[in-house]
Amino acid sequence: MAKKLDAKDIELYLLENTDFFMSRESLVGELSFKHDTEGATSLLEMQVRKLRDEQTRLMEMLSGFVSTGKENEELFFKSKNLTLSLIAAKNFDDVKATVESFFKKNFDIDVCILETLSDSQLKNLEEQTELNMDKNAIHMGPMSKKKMATFFSVDTVKSAVISIMKLQDGFGLLKLGSNDPIKYLGDGDTTFIEYIRDVIVEVLKSKQA
Repeated sequence: MAKKLDAKDIELYLLENTDFFMSRESLVGELSFKHDTEGATSLLEMQVRKLRDEQTRLMEMLSGFVSTGKENEELFFKSKNLTLSLIAAKNFDDVKATVESFFKKNFDIDVCILETLSDSQLKNLEEQTELNMDKNAIHMGPMSKKKMATFFSVDTVKSAVISIMKLQDGFGLLKLGSNDPIKYLGDGDTTFIEYIRDVIVEVLKSKQA
């Protein structure tokens, strides 16, 4: 008949095998300790609580990675579909319609405009808005009513993304406007806009070749 273990036997075993929990971290997370205001028991409880908090933090981080991964995957497929549609476009009007429809449908944007400008028109726009209109410049965030009216000819747009692109003949301007003043903030990531801008430039270049 197997000997029945008592608390003293377990205590002695653990003292002789201090690495017992090294490969059993999940078991440590399930242990409960009496709370003392001070002393060794309180310290041990604090260490266990720390392990549990770390486990919770790691699980939250993992959930965040999974969520971000799904968002990036969705963005990838949207970008892929847009790229394929642009490749199939026959001229600038097709490219314009495709881009404007894409942003309105997929990103809840109130106004999307893709247009071409001559050098003189771009310089005039730069003077009116006092914004840098150099090649590949991107402006993002809330702007004054005067600037918004200049870009969109309406006074409902409160925040925007303005992307300038150099074309073979003149310049292109991609304008995204939202009635939400905090949809686009000045410190937002422009990587996706830069990608779409570069695709538009290359597609239009191929159409003009």
